[in-house]
Amino acid sequence: MKYSIEKVTTLIGARRYGNAEAQVSWLLTDSRSLCFPEETLFFALKTQRNDGHRYIQDLYNRGVRQFVVEVVPDNYETLYPEANFLRVPHTLAALQRLAERHRDEFDLPIVGITGSNGKTMVKEWLYQLLLPSQRIVRSPRSYNSQIGVPLSVWLLNEQTEVGIFEAGISQPGEMMALRDIIQPTIGVLTTLGAAHQENFRSMEEKCMEKLELMHDTEAMVYCSDNDIVSRCIRRMSYKGEKISWSTCDNQASLFVKEVKPLTSSPSHSLTSQITYIWQDEENCYTIPFIDEASIENSITCATVALRLGLTPADLADRMPRLEPVAMRLEVKEGQRGCILINDSYNSDINSLDIALDFMNRRVENTSQTSNLKPQIKKTLVLSDIFQTGTSPDVLYAQVSDLATKRGISKFIGIGPELTAQADKIQIADKQFFADVKHFLSSDAFASLRDEMILLKGARPFGFDLITEQLEQKVHETILEVNLNAVVENLNYYRSFMKPETKMVCMIKADAYGAGAVEIAKTLQDHRVDYLAVAVADEGVTLRKAGITANIMIMNPEMTAFKTMFDYDLEPEVYSFRLLDALIKAARKEGITGWPVHIKLDTGMHRLGFDPEQDIDELIDRLTHQQAVIPRSVFSHFVGSDSDDFDNFSRLQFKRFEIGSQKLQDAFSHKILRHMDNSAGIEHFPDRQMDMCRLGLGLYGVDPRDNRILNTVSTLKTTILQMRHVPKSETVGYSRKGKLDRDSVIAAIPIGYADGLNRHLGNRHCYCLVNGQKAEYVGNICMDVALIDVTDIPCKEGDQVEIFGEHLPVTVLSDVLDTIPYEVLTGISNRVKRVYFQD
Repeated sequence: MKYSIEKVTTLIGARRYGNAEAQVSWLLTDSRSLCFPEETLFFALKTQRNDGHRYIQDLYNRGVRQFVVEVVPDNYETLYPEANFLRVPHTLAALQRLAERHRDEFDLPIVGITGSNGKTMVKEWLYQLLLPSQRIVRSPRSYNSQIGVPLSVWLLNEQTEVGIFEAGISQPGEMMALRDIIQPTIGVLTTLGAAHQENFRSMEEKCMEKLELMHDTEAMVYCSDNDIVSRCIRRMSYKGEKISWSTCDNQASLFVKEVKPLTSSPSHSLTSQITYIWQDEENCYTIPFIDEASIENSITCATVALRLGLTPADLADRMPRLEPVAMRLEVKEGQRGCILINDSYNSDINSLDIALDFMNRRVENTSQTSNLKPQIKKTLVLSDIFQTGTSPDVLYAQVSDLATKRGISKFIGIGPELTAQADKIQIADKQFFADVKHFLSSDAFASLRDEMILLKGARPFGFDLITEQLEQKVHETILEVNLNAVVENLNYYRSFMKPETKMVCMIKADAYGAGAVEIAKTLQDHRVDYLAVAVADEGVTLRKAGITANIMIMNPEMTAFKTMFDYDLEPEVYSFRLLDALIKAARKEGITGWPVHIKLDTGMHRLGFDPEQDIDELIDRLTHQQAVIPRSVFSHFVGSDSDDFDNFSRLQFKRFEIGSQKLQDAFSHKILRHMDNSAGIEHFPDRQMDMCRLGLGLYGVDPRDNRILNTVSTLKTTILQMRHVPKSETVGYSRKGKLDRDSVIAAIPIGYADGLNRHLGNRHCYCLVNGQKAEYVGNICMDVALIDVTDIPCKEGDQVEIFGEHLPVTVLSDVLDTIPYEVLTGISNRVKRVYFQD
């Protein structure tokens, strides 16, 4: 739908500056995601650390003409003669109000989903269940925030028959705004868990906040087996229909009579059969999953779907075809120099735009870096798009516009409809195929080389076959890296910091094992001020990957000075010997004013200048040369992670304050001062000074108490083989794996050469198989470990979690009597890294 700028002005109650006529169809809150400037309305949002008003000039230069602002730029008539500025008191409130007014235009079923866990899964499975018979608009991925919800609701259009939207909150008072935007007719509460609990006084308070979404709904769906949920619902003054499901209470609206695991032959795939009673009739359905979360989510979906008019027969037919929800964009290394972005779990116009935007941000932009290969080609492999309600010629013209604006240089279409609409794709290098099989056997597939390839296909087309053929075949053990979690952890620590305080992110040791290049791209995208690595070679790797952010070298080697100059890397300086050598090397290269970072030793006694004994001589040497210039001065807390060392931390900080201030007084330019590390950011917010250094906390472990924040790295492998072993036998080298019963032993392709410590063997620790604990039996070998799966429903090929989302890395580090750093950085480079974004 399109709105005139006059209509938008009225809907959000703005004062308009400028009189250009315009139509608006795209809303933009992030300047990096611009695609269609001529129809875009930019909301200059203000956050604690950023201000969208800074990007008005850039966006105007790129073609945007419509802006919602809190402050109209000075001389706007001269600087922006073609623009309209809509001034409002609060731009976020205006965004939400516009989406709310847009929602008012539609009288149709809207499902609003909230809860701690399972929101996205329930949304996607509802979409799969309803899609065969209805046209649906749903939240793209996890767009469930104060910004994401209005952007999602804006996607409603004239063809929509059902809307499905998530609503996520992190603190009290947030749900009311989301409720008014979504205006759900059916509210759904998924599981209630510990997420964001730190911002609520109790689980009851959080539950009541989530239930705000249901306030004006015609019906609400929830599990009555949760005592807190049931108690909170009784406290509500709710007039709608309460639709409960339960495995215990046969008076519930949907009573789950039995959940039974099944094994289907000959594939031996594991399924679950759910027998339920709805409106006094007993029926059942099966799902191709056995884990508890999937079973609960399927029951929630069944209850909602029945309320929306699906029949038990529909459920019985569609539930077995539910697909796992790949709620993420995966970045994988491909063959022949290709990089794969795998988003083949669905295909619709809204998620295509998000995937193309993600692709643009991952492209190795090397135009600013010398001696590097040309910018990589961008290729889109797309299947037919189902159930849009838009005519094919209009739909694929939109696809063409999106792909062209996002810089796609090669287009490969798969499916009969795309083939029939080939003329609508205005990209010169384009080819079309009836199905995946024909594409895989074509010259077009064989010629893919040195390209970044986005795979975007609806599930029926089987794009997983393309991934299997293109993916670099390596170890079956992988380290999954959640880029969203990196950002969430970054923002968690930023929440303790003043808006003006800068951030250094430590990505040494290959980003604590997560892979420095992709982590650096994500951090650069989120505007961190500095990246820090250990040695110059790590910095060179980043520069060759197109990273343009400031890079600090924490352990510079004297043999690498020329490399640092060539690749714009800024060394730490901690001794007079290093300083003199660096000055000499810079003079030899004719360099002046090279930025360096001065380290003071305030108590660690590892590296650094003494802030009392060395500071005068240090100042003298720095002020009598022009080759280098101090950009920052810093020190390191010995024990910011423990209250026991607070007195010593206070002493350290005092030493640093005196020494760093003396250094600053000797120079006219600003020298950044920083001492807080991850633990210090949280423990000593009053000592953040000009900049903070974020290390372990960025990767999801709070060093103050080893609490898991947002899991970044998940180490996974698969079951290679299973065998029955009688209790009279032993398992593994040196007969260390003794059995006390007849057992089922599984072999997994991970060993100490991959980073799985041998001390975890002999039942000292465990991994997870289908969510259940499986102990390591016997000695861990170089390439293989053996686990006990006697009581676990599983089969060869099933996934095994070594550590990650469900098994915190701190479980392993505690068993090993070490720190999480050692476990994370110990993952071998032969373990394949797979990056994804929700």
